[in-house]
Amino acid sequence: MFDRQYNPRGFLRMPPATQNLLVINIGLWLVCSLMPGFGDKIYGHLGLHYWGAGSFNPLQFVTYMFLQAPLGGAGGIGHIFFNMFALYMFGRILEATWGTRRFLCFYLVCGVGAAFIQEAVWSLTFHDSMVASLAEFNNLPEAVISSQLAQDPAAALSLSGRYADSLLTIGASGAVFGLLLGFGCVFPNVDMYIFFIPVPVKAKYLVAGYAVIELVFGITGAASMVAHFAHLGGMLFAIPFIIYWHYKGTLHGKRY
Repeated sequence: MFDRQYNPRGFLRMPPATQNLLVINIGLWLVCSLMPGFGDKIYGHLGLHYWGAGSFNPLQFVTYMFLQAPLGGAGGIGHIFFNMFALYMFGRILEATWGTRRFLCFYLVCGVGAAFIQEAVWSLTFHDSMVASLAEFNNLPEAVISSQLAQDPAAALSLSGRYADSLLTIGASGAVFGLLLGFGCVFPNVDMYIFFIPVPVKAKYLVAGYAVIELVFGITGAASMVAHFAHLGGMLFAIPFIIYWHYKGTLHGKRY
């Protein structure tokens, strides 16, 4: 929530891009949740797969951000609720400030950028993550699994392919984190209220805090089912827009 002085009448109306993004995300979530068999096919085709997997398609860099975890899946209803709540809260304000074309370009580039960062993280950690997963599944030390794979290249190649196909990322979080950074830069001193914290927090401190938390979680591996570096990737790809628009004097408006 933010101070009403930053909420002029025009902001209270839902702008078109934010409205359509909410409709698409919620609509696909309902389909995948109510028809799980069909939903699995949607996730398989449109979710972001590892670039080395047979199920990878370049279009997934865009389509993955319109899919949220289904009801009963990892993250449950909290995944779509927090993503869509943040899209509603920050998206409508930024779209009203920047205009629909600029806002939509910003949102999509942040989402695609998050996907590129996720692919890079997968590439850099692929072997170690695969060995750790196999060790946990087989209840064996990682050193034993590494030794077995080294002794049997054919088995290693087969396991590598199967592991690659199991990697999947979905969600609007990367794009939403880009919106969070954008909002913090446009309205840095807005007082915001966070669940369970009774005092307001300036937007600029909230953004910085989220970035630090995501970095720590990403490095330590905490909450491993969450793509923390992808979230940071959304913020990273937001920075060039913010710098350029600040230089042009259009960061706080003056649509084009």
